[in-house]
Amino acid sequence: MYQLLALLLIPLIGSGFIFASKNAAAKYFALGIALVQLVLSFCMLCSFDATPTVDSALQYEIQYPWSNFIKSSIHFGIDGMSMLMLLLTNILVPLIILSSFNEEKSYRNSFYALILLMQFGLVGVFTALDGIIFYAFWEITLIPIWFIAGIWGQADKNPRFTTKFFVFTFVGSLFMLAGLVYLYALPDTASFALTDLYNTTLDINQQNLVFWFIFFAFAVKLPVFPFHSWQADTYTYSPTQGSMLLSGIMLKMAVFGVLRYLLPITPDAIAGVSGGIVVVLAVIGVLYGALIAIVQNDAKRIIAFSSLSHIGLLTAGLFASAILSANGNFTTEGGEGAMVMAFAHGLNVVGLFYCADILYKRFNTRDINQMGGFARVAPKFAVVFMIILFGSLGVPLTNGFIGEFILIKSVFDYNALMGVIAGITVILAAAYLLRFYAKTMFGKGNDEVLATAKDISGVELIVLATLSVFVIVMGVYPQPVLNMVDSSIEYIYLTLPKMN
Repeated sequence: MYQLLALLLIPLIGSGFIFASKNAAAKYFALGIALVQLVLSFCMLCSFDATPTVDSALQYEIQYPWSNFIKSSIHFGIDGMSMLMLLLTNILVPLIILSSFNEEKSYRNSFYALILLMQFGLVGVFTALDGIIFYAFWEITLIPIWFIAGIWGQADKNPRFTTKFFVFTFVGSLFMLAGLVYLYALPDTASFALTDLYNTTLDINQQNLVFWFIFFAFAVKLPVFPFHSWQADTYTYSPTQGSMLLSGIMLKMAVFGVLRYLLPITPDAIAGVSGGIVVVLAVIGVLYGALIAIVQNDAKRIIAFSSLSHIGLLTAGLFASAILSANGNFTTEGGEGAMVMAFAHGLNVVGLFYCADILYKRFNTRDINQMGGFARVAPKFAVVFMIILFGSLGVPLTNGFIGEFILIKSVFDYNALMGVIAGITVILAAAYLLRFYAKTMFGKGNDEVLATAKDISGVELIVLATLSVFVIVMGVYPQPVLNMVDSSIEYIYLTLPKMN
């Protein structure tokens, strides 16, 4: 209990202190706070029971009533899914903060305070067990990332990107709030507590209504085709650390939300037409993102559309497995694969965005056609870049392989044609990512630029080497991650076979 309370309050208090302080060492203080969070997370992991029975999966629970009027309570707890997402958050935040240390432009105290405020919001999202509390933390995460993107991004090149991002995500959040309020207003809903929302009786029409209201918020955040139009510009024109936060952690809130809310509350809607529509849209997104990535020359846009394709596969596999389970063909593969891939994708995409940032600093352009030959002068960078890129490709013995394999299998079990399309995108991913690597690492290059370009060292080496270690270790031995989420996914999927 007290460990989780500390995990929630430390970044909030640290953020407030940095906001109020004018100390030039704010970045070091922020890094210290983030490292404390990381150590605390691993301490909690050491005492976490990864294989509890499904009816006692929650650990470190905090529960206090705060409003009898709307029947909501301050309720937090951790299961396997939460633990994995907390680890992802608290591994990446210190690396993201550290990656800013070599920036030529000066990041003010408020930049680091906003990152810690976002960390507070993310911890809240991944541990909230009350619908209104979940929504509140969901909205809290939007505020700091909007300021980070708008103030330190490239608004001069595309002044509308932050407005589009805010409108899309805020409107989506309002739909989620409407869905939660509708659930609460039903006669047999006792409160906003997650267990009470699970026990609410809904007919198929009510389930479809709730599904689309809540799913819209998740579809925008992931994003799922065709709700993706904000993504490429936001990832491209945000500062590197903003792109990392958005792609590495923030979109995982939606993956988590689908598993925590939609699957248990609206199983019949998922088993019917609604779930099928999502699978189709997700598979379209897989193919669309990959094809667009192939023709991009901007390094950050390649990564943005690559992420769209990978998240499309994650969504397709997750819903395909849920549909099979809801129709009586019990399988937890899609849910487990989605969580494993979410964790791996977070590590890989943060690494790729940092590699793109390093290349931009060396070549003063994001156009990969104007780069080349960097491997000759930066062998250490070439190695870690390749490891992270292989992880994103899902090469065997890297962290991306096991989740990608499980998800493709889940889609294939649901529909063979869709499974083939999802499998083809693995080939397309190899095409655009290896093209990215070949254009930047090999070839003649600009001799004048290469003469002054330096290999990575210091902060850059620490960040990329750390991510590379995770890529390899998780790829060689993924079972602990699978074990961590197994009981949580089983508990959720056991509620699905309700159709008569």
